[in-house]
Amino acid sequence: MQHGTAFSRLQTVPPAPVSAPRSKLWILDSWRDLILYVGTPLLLLPAFALAQARWSPQDIYLFVAAFGAMGHHLPGMIRAYGDRALFERFKWRFILAPLFLLTVCTAFFWWDLKGILLVVFFWGVWHGLMQTYGFCRIYDAKTGTFDALTRRLDFAMCVIWFATAVALSPYRLSDTLDTYYMCGGPFIPPSLVHHGQQLILFVAIGVSVLFLLHFGRMWIMGKRPNPVKVALLATSIAFWWYCNNLVANILVGIALFEVFHDVQYLSLVWIYNRNRVEKDSNIGGFMRFVFRRSGSLIGLYVGLVFAYGSLSYFNAHLGIDTVKRILTGVVTASTLLHFYYDGFIWKVRERSTRQSLGLAGGTADVSLGGFLPGWAWHGLKWAAVFVLPLSALWFWQTHLNVPEVQRRAWLVADVPMGAKQHFDYGLALQKEGQWEQSEQQYKIALSYKPADAKSHMNLATVLMAQARYDAAVPHVEEALRLQPDNGEFHFDYASLLQRLGRGDEAGLQYAAAARLLPNSPEAHYDYALILASAGKGNDALRELQRAVQLKPDYVDAQLKLADALFAKGDLEEAKMHYTTALGADPKLAVAHNSLGRLYLTQGQISQAIVQFGEALRLNPDYKEAEENLRVAKGSDAQFLRQTHN
Repeated sequence: MQHGTAFSRLQTVPPAPVSAPRSKLWILDSWRDLILYVGTPLLLLPAFALAQARWSPQDIYLFVAAFGAMGHHLPGMIRAYGDRALFERFKWRFILAPLFLLTVCTAFFWWDLKGILLVVFFWGVWHGLMQTYGFCRIYDAKTGTFDALTRRLDFAMCVIWFATAVALSPYRLSDTLDTYYMCGGPFIPPSLVHHGQQLILFVAIGVSVLFLLHFGRMWIMGKRPNPVKVALLATSIAFWWYCNNLVANILVGIALFEVFHDVQYLSLVWIYNRNRVEKDSNIGGFMRFVFRRSGSLIGLYVGLVFAYGSLSYFNAHLGIDTVKRILTGVVTASTLLHFYYDGFIWKVRERSTRQSLGLAGGTADVSLGGFLPGWAWHGLKWAAVFVLPLSALWFWQTHLNVPEVQRRAWLVADVPMGAKQHFDYGLALQKEGQWEQSEQQYKIALSYKPADAKSHMNLATVLMAQARYDAAVPHVEEALRLQPDNGEFHFDYASLLQRLGRGDEAGLQYAAAARLLPNSPEAHYDYALILASAGKGNDALRELQRAVQLKPDYVDAQLKLADALFAKGDLEEAKMHYTTALGADPKLAVAHNSLGRLYLTQGQISQAIVQFGEALRLNPDYKEAEENLRVAKGSDAQFLRQTHN
């Protein structure tokens, strides 16, 4: 739950001192707070360890991103559109913001503009740290701690440590810079990145020292901030750091913190809305039905969250590109609306919010003050944190697009530590045919991540492109050791073994490839060639039939199958496959020649002559077709003489 964003002020101090029972440390009680808010990471780590034993990191991330990340947007939407008083107060925001964000997000994904991804990322980090800050304010309010310095140091701790974890994470930083460069952003010198990392770490340490000194001073003076808040800050910041910098797979790290965030948010919103329904008779309709005091309705609440999140899950599995772009825009708009709404519908300093959280004091309403009206301040904030940055990113990408190889080179220069950016740079160089430079980048990637099967396989591909077949073998074998069920790896290894003259071993690899890639016509075709060379004609025939079944316009497979059937004596079926091959490529001289031979065998001499003639027309140097035409014409002349006699 977020209690402030770029669209709301940070202060949560009530207008006048209020009394609160200092013995009250918890939002709910000790054990529930530890499970739901403070100690949640200790429960998530073993749960995710068990999940990883069964599901891939990508599957875990996809599930959490859909049913957790998007699903937890729903409670805020229910509050925004189900609380009549709140809706009337912010009516134009609730009407105009969805229309604006839906239009912008859909347009950006429709034209594949990457700037929206950067905005979502930075808003998301801000959203996460402000949720932690909001909990700090709630816990201090429980003990009656409202002084400005405590509040500012809490805020500074959240901002600086969340930012530091991102800045010092090779994956997070490289991914952010990659998106920035994809938008055409100007190059950031490596020295600036390095000095910026050092500076932010120095500031983080300095803020932490000030926080601890102030906490000790307040404790000695008897004005003790809530110690549970300190525990919450410690677990939240440590867990954010762990998820960004220490988890082996960053997708799992993102999913881990997302679950922590969702558990905090969903539980507190449930408590808030239930108290609101019980204390405010103006709350009615759907909100009153869902948030009544009933254990069974918790299941309905969770079910609604999952149902809303299913839109994102469905979108991830959608194969229609046009619809997928539109739905991705809708999902992104939902995310930004969630960040935006949470900035003003859950303000802890307002009396109604505090009462529903069991806190004393608070202002009746928020007055922004200043020389500009509230709507103008709001518009300026939108311009500063959304419109202007997104406009700049749009302009850069559409007018200053940078070639991929250059972008990858910049990224490696800025963030040299880490496997992914070197792998991506190697892949870009490989596409350009720069084999030696690509080889170097793959080797650097493997120095950071030796067990990356894809890096081993790509390095082997680059070595094969340089005719260094023996050097490629150990990398292919290592890739297969890491992923023994990868059919593509078996297929490439078989091709490599053939080049090395190790035909028997290649046959075993082609057999594995055909088994693991049942829908690959190429795997079945190459396996058929191996079987045919080994004298296993019937097995080769079955593989060829499977290849043309999967890919009817696979000309080589059609020809080989037709030849095999011709040799076997199945002339009509062979004729059908020759005709199919010619339908896919009418200029195929060899198919015309083979079809002519078949007609000649059937005694259809005139048709054979036509096919041989067409083969020679397409390829005048085709000696076999020339000889076949001579034989066919000789047979035709003999037939005519016999007829006249």
